[in-house]
Amino acid sequence: VQLQASGGGLVQPGGSLTLSCAASGFTLEYYAIGWFRQAPGKEREGVSCSSTRADGRTLYVDSVKGRFTISRDDAKNIVYLQMNSLKPEDTAVYYCATRPSCSLLSGDYPVWGQGTQVTVSS
Repeated sequence: VQLQASGGGLVQPGGSLTLSCAASGFTLEYYAIGWFRQAPGKEREGVSCSSTRADGRTLYVDSVKGRFTISRDDAKNIVYLQMNSLKPEDTAVYYCATRPSCSLLSGDYPVWGQGTQVTVSS
């Protein structure tokens, strides 16, 4: 079971980025994928979650509602995080993780991918 996060980079405030979380070793449609972020000196924070294909629910932390959109392509085993209207406070290392059902609590997730850095700066 592996997760591979990618798509991070440097973007100006107001810009957009799309992160990808590629899953391997399991069938993505039966699992939830959560996106988390950790800024220097801060605790890891739940950003968004996409539930299983059968459930279809999505969750967002309040600070990203209306700006970030999570989506999944179960055929490709990939979950995306579209991030628009980025702010400097969105700067962090972003991680994806998986578990059977959605949660924004990092302690609930047993399987994690490596992080991808997102820097929002002019």
